[in-house]
Amino acid sequence: MAKSKKKATKEPATSQSFSVPKLGLYWPDKRTVVDKTVLPFQVVETVNESKADRDQYALFRQSGEPVPGWRNKLIWGDNKWIMASLLAEFAGEIDLIYIDPPFATGADFSYRVKVEGEEWVKEASVIEERAYRDTWGKGLDSYLQMMYDRLVLMWELLSDSGSIYMHLDAHLGHYVKALMDELFGKEPFFQREIIWRIGWVSGYKASVKNWVRNHDTILYYVKNPSRFTFNKKYVPYPPGYKRRGDEEEAVGKGYPIEDVWNANRFELELKGEESLDSIQIKSFSTEKTGFPTQKNESVLTRIIKASSNEGDLVADFFCGSGTTGAVAEKLGRRWIMSDLSKFAIHTTRKRLLGIEGCKPFEVLNLGNYQKAKLAENGIGQYIEFILKLYHAERVRGYTTLHGKKGKRMVHIGAVDSVVTEAEVREVLKECAASGVGQVDILGWDFEMGLHDVIDSLREAVAESKVVPRLVQIPREVLEVRSPDAEEVKFFDLNHVDVESKATGKSVRLKLNDFVISNPEYLPQEVRDKLSSANFDALVDYWAVDFDFKDDTFHNMWQSFRTRKRKELELAAHYDYEKNGKYKVLVKVVDIFGNDTNKLMEVGV
Repeated sequence: MAKSKKKATKEPATSQSFSVPKLGLYWPDKRTVVDKTVLPFQVVETVNESKADRDQYALFRQSGEPVPGWRNKLIWGDNKWIMASLLAEFAGEIDLIYIDPPFATGADFSYRVKVEGEEWVKEASVIEERAYRDTWGKGLDSYLQMMYDRLVLMWELLSDSGSIYMHLDAHLGHYVKALMDELFGKEPFFQREIIWRIGWVSGYKASVKNWVRNHDTILYYVKNPSRFTFNKKYVPYPPGYKRRGDEEEAVGKGYPIEDVWNANRFELELKGEESLDSIQIKSFSTEKTGFPTQKNESVLTRIIKASSNEGDLVADFFCGSGTTGAVAEKLGRRWIMSDLSKFAIHTTRKRLLGIEGCKPFEVLNLGNYQKAKLAENGIGQYIEFILKLYHAERVRGYTTLHGKKGKRMVHIGAVDSVVTEAEVREVLKECAASGVGQVDILGWDFEMGLHDVIDSLREAVAESKVVPRLVQIPREVLEVRSPDAEEVKFFDLNHVDVESKATGKSVRLKLNDFVISNPEYLPQEVRDKLSSANFDALVDYWAVDFDFKDDTFHNMWQSFRTRKRKELELAAHYDYEKNGKYKVLVKVVDIFGNDTNKLMEVGV
């Protein structure tokens, strides 16, 4: 008798037991302790502050003490250090956070620049590229660590009645949902997954061989499920409205705003406060700033109205073009915004200035940022590090000269310090005594007006034989870890020519010329079209402080192009109340986002 064949069975593979300390999302080398280094904030500009307030608060600013009263805040820098530095004052104080973090790898920091009809893409800077390397350097692991650190800080900043909205797409939404469940808590801390329809189906999107992707996800969490703020909106029923099958006229508050598909256009437009445009996501061509990831104001209007009240504090730490702050400003909320991109900060500043009646706000940097970042990167030899990035070699045997680049000697200003006239004098003296003909003076910042006196300084100190050049050390160098492998653009200080004319107590300023000192950074086709007659094509924005008091730049007048106003105003006018001599500081921002300052004195 033949033996029956026994079917072979595959034994299940054994696996090692893995214990998880708590429910959460895990990845290799996950860190749960967040560095909360605190850095001081430095106010670099105040906008829309009245003269009375400025005079009243001058003593506080000069002494370094906090200015009384609230000022909305626009902060440039890494939001991890910004949020950590905000904790001392704002832990448990922010009522609503909306963030739209980077979804995936890509050129989110790149933007289009247009000069004389020529358009090109301005690539991300080193500081911005480094942000992406840190975010995506190890793929999803590094992105999740980046978000983990920042969500911990956001949780600490939120008030007990606060809410957070996280804007994501399908690539990352499910991962971040698990992360937020871990940090904020699952239901009831998790409130809703909101679907935002991002546009109409047309063109390439409609022809794709797949289901059409036409929405993003917004995750909504609260700090305390028993006391969070939520202002539910209703659309009142139209007169005589009867529910389906009912004979009686409907009573009650009306349609929940989310149920607008049950109401027609006529019904909605009868309601006054809520129109169809304010309920549905409308076209935002009139809002566009040129920022690549800009979101509609109508989205933020819905969120801010629902989850905050007038006077509440709203924050966005990936602010981009500033939509959150612009809407918060219009709705009577206080706000804090930050971004790592200088272009984002500049775009946001211009956008806020376009809001009628915009309340005073401050533009801030993180003070001592250089020292903290250089220490973080483990750079012990500061001089050698800067020289490598500047492609210069080290020289020794001098007091003020640190390196040599070609035929030019190099002086490097101290970390987190301003290069002063006295410092330049010493450099020029040593150059003259040593027979040096050319010197590059590198600094993080320069004493106001130094560029204007450099020629007279050279003649007085070195008998015109030494040719100095002032060169800005870019903040981007702080993000460099390998100076041999990474390229940083150093910009010379630009030249600006401003003419002043006083008549009685009035002063008129005229911007006569502006020269970018590094035209090699412009595409050749743009350089070919530029001439001294169209210098203003390189100016993106300029502003004036007509009463500079050697402290913070106070933006008293500004001009910039908008979609409706294409031309830049080249003249500014101001009427003084009293006779006397005044310092006038002019700030010009070029198309690269670099500031050039000119200090003048006028008598009226």
